Amino acid sequence: MGSRFRVIVRAGALAAVLGAAHAAYNARVVRAPREGPARCREPVSILLPLRDEAARVAPALRALLAQRGLDDAEILVLDDCSADHTADVVRQVAGPDPRVTLLTGAEPPPGLLGKPHACHQLARRARGSVLVCVDADVVLAPDAVAAAVSLLRTAGLDAVSPFPRQRADGLGARLVQPLLQWSWLVLLPLRLAETSPRPSLAAANGQFFVIDAAMLRACGGFAAVAGEVLDDIALMRAVKRAGGRGVVADGSRIAECHMYATWAQLRDGYTKSLWSATGSPLGASAIASLLLVVWVLPAVAALGGSRAGLLGYAAGVAGRVVAARRTGSRVWPDSLAHPVSVLALAGLIGRSWRARYAGRLAWKGRPLPRPGTA
Repeated sequence: MGSRFRVIVRAGALAAVLGAAHAAYNARVVRAPREGPARCREPVSILLPLRDEAARVAPALRALLAQRGLDDAEILVLDDCSADHTADVVRQVAGPDPRVTLLTGAEPPPGLLGKPHACHQLARRARGSVLVCVDADVVLAPDAVAAAVSLLRTAGLDAVSPFPRQRADGLGARLVQPLLQWSWLVLLPLRLAETSPRPSLAAANGQFFVIDAAMLRACGGFAAVAGEVLDDIALMRAVKRAGGRGVVADGSRIAECHMYATWAQLRDGYTKSLWSATGSPLGASAIASLLLVVWVLPAVAALGGSRAGLLGYAAGVAGRVVAARRTGSRVWPDSLAHPVSVLALAGLIGRSWRARYAGRLAWKGRPLPRPGTA
């Protein structure tokens, strides 16, 4: 083992130790909606955009209809030009419930993306002082909306994104999905992120996003992020630019999401968005290199007898354990495979950029613009 390689391994191991310590701190201070009964007396608009969701919208809508503690709530559902029977399922589940309004969406203009355009149409019809955006693959606990709005108000926030517990079935999902929560627990200074206007400190998850209606108007609304693949993070950045406070929270005890049923769905979903998350090819290379040096290289070195590498591998596993316990993911044996998880993520980053420049990106039957065309 050469001296330069040993230096890199030691640096990676040190960074892994610091990352695990930071994850442990974040796990203590992360905001989370309170479990149990909550009360919300202000008007709330729940927004549910749907495109080809006939197979999975029923549990999500039933959970919304079962929400408690809301004195004045409306559920606005938009059928975003679905090719299946999404609207029929919504009508069957909602029945005559007056809280539910089913809207028919319009195709987004060229250069704009489907989901933020759908949310824009919903927000224009909303009358609540708080808007709650929920995806079709999310099932909320009965007090989730009231608890999330309570967190928004008591913490003095303008936007909060309670991150649902990610249900991961199958080897691929168990390897990759837990990295969503792990990434912000390890890398994001949560308390600083609440108040800092820096775009790099914005994190959010559009699966469950709560925002003050006045702030949504002040920051330009969903129309301002309609061309963004990661519209949730873009919206949180817009809130910060408008002088607001917003942060990601731990929503694992009040919400569950089952994003992908197969590896092919997961692969295509991450391929669609990772190029945007990493910013540029140079940024993607830097991020992938950091991931490999900090959380893969020490494990490789440990196989060759490196004590620094063993320490780095153990620290990576420890950080994964902390994140899993905090957010409801599987702890064992999944955490032991953390280097493999990170290696898979780095591969998906590369795949995303190759597809981006080949013009092969699409989602829900709609192509994403190629570079220079949006």
